Amino acid sequence: MSTRRTGLRTGFVVFVACLAHGATVDAQVIARIEAAVAVFDEVTTMEDKAIPGDLLRKAECVAIVPGLKKGAFVVGAKYGRGFVSCRKGSAWSAPAGIVIEGGSVGFQIGGTEIDLVLAIMNKRGVDRLLSSKFTLGADASVAAGPIGRTASAQTDAKMTAEILSWSRSRGVFAGLALDGATLRGDKDANLDLYGKRLSVRDIVTGTVDTPANARGLIDRLSKY
Repeated sequence: MSTRRTGLRTGFVVFVACLAHGATVDAQVIARIEAAVAVFDEVTTMEDKAIPGDLLRKAECVAIVPGLKKGAFVVGAKYGRGFVSCRKGSAWSAPAGIVIEGGSVGFQIGGTEIDLVLAIMNKRGVDRLLSSKFTLGADASVAAGPIGRTASAQTDAKMTAEILSWSRSRGVFAGLALDGATLRGDKDANLDLYGKRLSVRDIVTGTVDTPANARGLIDRLSKY
């Protein structure tokens, strides 16, 4: 009987430890979603220096990576984790976790954190996003996005890019070279959110419901 009780007690401790670990991971993912919401609110309400609303209304998908690490890391080091959502008819899909890593010299200057917003502007860009992994600047063209109330005066190069990017450090927009950085799905984050290791394609093109703790992000996107 004593052995049986010891076994039950040990199993219970392991069970509680697993729950505690899951709760910690979940809290990190939720905090990242909340940070993404805060970033999106800020970059769309900066008066004459906001991301143009007309570009967001034309975007097929929007990705937000809050607190992306910018420093002298070797290629392959993890730089940032965030979320992407795509249009599904008149609505936006549930958010899928993404990871951006690696990069060129422009990615390796300084040692601060930046917030990154990507707008995927056309079907070619969406096709890249739905692949398991792609390289910005090589597999998909990327250009620094304009700021201001409208995008009517932008160059053809920016308007024909598959992906427009905005980077912000300490509240100020600043250019960031993304050439060579890779973007892939974050299946660990998706496991926390959906209970399965889903791909970006599974989530943004499927019938996955938006979790309650991610509803705020989709509500913000639904304004565009």
